[in-house]
Amino acid sequence: MLFINKCLRIFIGLLAATILLAPGFVSAQKLSRAAPFPEASEELYGIGSSGKFYVFGGLAAGWTPKGLVYEYDPASDKWTKKKNMPQASHHIGLTELNGRIYVIGGFIKPATGPTAWEPIDNVWEYDPSADSWKALAALPKKRGAPAAAVHDGKIYAIGGAGLHPGSKETVVHPARPHRALGTNEVYDPSANTWKTLQDMPTARNHGAIGVVNNKIYYLGGRIGNAFITRASNTDIVEVYDPATDQWGPLLAPMITPRSAVAWGTHNNRIYVAGGEQRTSTFQRTFRAVEAYDPAANRWIALPPMEFPRHGLAGAIINGKFHLVSGDAASGGAPGTHIDSDVHEVIDLDAK
Repeated sequence: MLFINKCLRIFIGLLAATILLAPGFVSAQKLSRAAPFPEASEELYGIGSSGKFYVFGGLAAGWTPKGLVYEYDPASDKWTKKKNMPQASHHIGLTELNGRIYVIGGFIKPATGPTAWEPIDNVWEYDPSADSWKALAALPKKRGAPAAAVHDGKIYAIGGAGLHPGSKETVVHPARPHRALGTNEVYDPSANTWKTLQDMPTARNHGAIGVVNNKIYYLGGRIGNAFITRASNTDIVEVYDPATDQWGPLLAPMITPRSAVAWGTHNNRIYVAGGEQRTSTFQRTFRAVEAYDPAANRWIALPPMEFPRHGLAGAIINGKFHLVSGDAASGGAPGTHIDSDVHEVIDLDAK
């Protein structure tokens, strides 16, 4: 009996050591609160630049884009309002390169007629140091809800939602014909030109994106439609190789299929937080925080956010995952919005 107990203790010790040393295991995380967002809203988009956190967008009643721009300084825990976006739009692609922030595509409210989402091809460069904007070459294809990422000095805009080829429609609406897109286009800042690349195999929008070891990963999102009231979420993860313009095999699926998430990349892992889901029987938002490890091709479930939200802004700055504002209710039926000003911070490097 003593021998068996001793062997059991050794086995448990070895098992614990194996778990602790396993790729992607997060031994600890520290969740804290920071200064609340000054103008609580859904459909916000975040990006880090030069150690600060920038938040763009916002959507008001009647699908009216707010065009907000805020800067957050982690050192002082203060928000500063900047000049509004020159073109108020929502569901934009957002990324950063060499101290400049790029706003790509999106939707605007139609100038006339019933409210809806009008896809656009506009691209803007924002200079945080000067608080100034510059228009750039337009996207080859008008679309909203793309995901944008930087690799080797170029900007990739992947996925989104837009109109059917040859369609007479001019706007996107839950009850009107439109589609999810697999469109993959790359922008060269030195030439101010776009080039069309191989489409993503699974057409989708509202997904997350990350670059690890020279590969671009697109994670989750929604298929079939731009609106969660009609679309279905997907757990599919796909990888693109810019060097060969080829998409790889399907990878480990997300633990929680969802869309309208916040995301960021840190230490070769891609982190996804929040999001929403709707079915014929329920609607919900997520607290879930999960990390994808491309080297191990596996997902890790992390301690969740305190407040469930979709359409929140997120970025990882100096190892801290900032998760800002968003809507605590899924969908958007009249009277169901619960915009939150909460600013949660997850210390990914906490021991």
